[in-house]
Amino acid sequence: MLRDEDRIFQNLYGQDDWGLEGARRRGIWDNTKALLEMGREKLVEEVKASGLRGRGGAGFPTGVKWSFMPPEERRDGRPHYLVVNADESEPGTCKDREILRYDPHTLVEGCLVGGFAMGANAAYIYVRGEFFSEASNMQAAIDQAYEAGLIGKNACGSGWDFDVYLHRGAGAYICGEETALLESLEGKKGQPRLKPPFPAACGLYGCPTTVNNVETVAVVPTILRRGAGWFAGFGRENNTGTKIFSISGHVNNPCNVEEEMSIPLKELIEKHAGGVRGGWDNLLAVIPGGSSTPCLSKNICDSILMDFDSLREHNTGLGTAAVIVMDKSTDIVEAIARLSHFYRHESCGQCTPCREGMGWVYRVMNRMVTGDAEIEEIDMLWDVTKQIEGHTICALADGGVWPVQGLIRHFRPEMERRINERKGVTPAQAAE
Repeated sequence: MLRDEDRIFQNLYGQDDWGLEGARRRGIWDNTKALLEMGREKLVEEVKASGLRGRGGAGFPTGVKWSFMPPEERRDGRPHYLVVNADESEPGTCKDREILRYDPHTLVEGCLVGGFAMGANAAYIYVRGEFFSEASNMQAAIDQAYEAGLIGKNACGSGWDFDVYLHRGAGAYICGEETALLESLEGKKGQPRLKPPFPAACGLYGCPTTVNNVETVAVVPTILRRGAGWFAGFGRENNTGTKIFSISGHVNNPCNVEEEMSIPLKELIEKHAGGVRGGWDNLLAVIPGGSSTPCLSKNICDSILMDFDSLREHNTGLGTAAVIVMDKSTDIVEAIARLSHFYRHESCGQCTPCREGMGWVYRVMNRMVTGDAEIEEIDMLWDVTKQIEGHTICALADGGVWPVQGLIRHFRPEMERRINERKGVTPAQAAE
């Protein structure tokens, strides 16, 4: 269990002042100039050594991503940009909003350090449209940082000029995809771009750009102050550091909590969320990483670890680490049908497999809920989700079909029971 002094976000619950004064008491903006004096290469190498992986869902190594930005000798006169993805629209995920609302200076300082490491003189923070108080607190923190000389001309007395801009989106889930976010920032319709070219070569306004999640950027200054080895000491190899987990659903105490990576799922739920409603034996399923990750049945939840590799071994993912707990009162088929409705609604419509496929999946799932289907359609549903997966520009379609695949993988007997019940077939007849 993570000790309080090892938590990076010391004000996750808003018990202290979120402004500049409170932030400085918690060690934020503590000699930031010294971090910048380490130089670009050393900063990137330290982030690589820490093992930090993207906290927005994909888990790509952050230091490696930063190293894709053109080095000093290959600059061609175009400005470099850091873009922070604060669109957080994944159902079940509510970690970044707490950083924006209660610890915004961690992000402003992270923008400066990360921006300097990539040779960027400006950062754009793209905030989800519904986050009103989060955006206003974030803007206030930016204004405070400007006033104190921490950003702007000669940021922190380092000789580096750095500007931070806040941009409020209009609430589209697709704008959480990094290239759709860039399109939206440019004032265009939020639709993903084909890759390559990747943003590091041609991103915002055609310039080298890195898009990072809020949590990813916000943890960097603390990692650099305490050392890469300190951060790498938590969790397992390739799954290091601390992580904010959002635990919701049928638990006694829904919460956000910063914990060590690779913590057992059962321990996470029982120690921080007050356990499953009605006790652990009342657990039916858990969605471990936000609504786009496949669910897991109870027998797997008994022993699985909360990290990228352990979850991938069980055909799911850590994603945003938004743990959605479902007890035995849940209609699991209807719950997954509800998610397929969300992904159908949020598809931007650019790719045919997603535009047409997500609607088809939703309609079939609706019939699965009532049992008004054929047993063979379960296999057909599986096959179609496999044809949709991996055949679109972005991963929205993948995230839209993975919950359905998880349902079929772990709860096929329940789907078959409904269909047989609807047809009046008894369990004994179905077994013949």
